[in-house]
Amino acid sequence: MRIIACIKQVPDTAEVRIDRETNTLIREGVPSIINPFDLNAVEEGLLLKERFGGTVTVISMGPPQVETALREVLSLGVDQAVLLCDRAFAGADTLATSYTLAAGIKKIGSFDLIICGKQAIDGDTAQVGPEIAEWLDIPHLTYVRNIDEVFPAEPAGASITVSRLVEGGYLQASATLPALLTVLREVNEPRLPSYRASLRARTQGITIWGVADLSADPEHIGIAGSPTRVSRVFVPEYDRQGQCFAGSPEDQAKALIATLRSAGLA
Repeated sequence: MRIIACIKQVPDTAEVRIDRETNTLIREGVPSIINPFDLNAVEEGLLLKERFGGTVTVISMGPPQVETALREVLSLGVDQAVLLCDRAFAGADTLATSYTLAAGIKKIGSFDLIICGKQAIDGDTAQVGPEIAEWLDIPHLTYVRNIDEVFPAEPAGASITVSRLVEGGYLQASATLPALLTVLREVNEPRLPSYRASLRARTQGITIWGVADLSADPEHIGIAGSPTRVSRVFVPEYDRQGQCFAGSPEDQAKALIATLRSAGLA
C-alpha cells in the first residue's frame, strides 16, 4: 500500500502563555512537539505497511524547524518525509493549509490511503483532514478508532472498513480506496524509535518544496487563501470570590438559594 500521513508541529500546550498587553501567544522559549494525534496516524500507517507491504510517506507544512519533527517520524520507520516550506504559506487558516497539503500530496503521486490525526491540539478544529479529502475529491472517514478490514485489491475493488466514534457509540463504515482517515488516540499505541534508527534519521534526506514547486493557485495559499478572520483575541477573566454559609444544613441551603436568586441565577 502507498500510504501518506500528515503531521503538524504544534506548541506544547502545557507551556503556552498569553501576552496580556498584545493578547497574542508567547512563543519564545515554548517547546514544540508533534501533534499527538498525528503520531497515531503515523503509527497506523506503519502497521498497515507491515501488514500489506508498501511505503509510508509523511508530509507537513510549516517553517524550517518542522524538519526536527520529520526526522522524529523518520526514526520510527517512515520511508520518505516531505516539508512544504515557504513564506508564502504563512498565515494560512485550515482551508489554505488543506489546499497546500493537497497540492503537495498531488506532487508526491499516487496513493491508496491518507491518514491524519483527528485534530491538532493548538487549533482543535478537526477541519484539515476532511478538507484535504475534498480538495482531492476522495472519500473520507473521520474519528476512526479501529481499522476493521482492508482489501487492497488492484486495480479495482480496493476498500477499507473502519469503526468510527459517533454520538452515543460507534458506527462501522466503509469507503473505496483511495480514501482519507482521521484517527483517534485509541486506534493504536505509537512506537518508540530505536537508537540505531534515530542515528540513521539524522542524515536521512528530507524533500523540501516551496510554492514554486507546487501546481498551486496563489489565491488559495497563505493569507490570501484564508477567509478566516480573527476579530479579537482575549484572555477570559475569572471572578473566584467565595462565600461561606454557617448554621444548620437547612439554614445553609436557604442562604445559598437566597444568594443565587439575588444574583439572578435561580
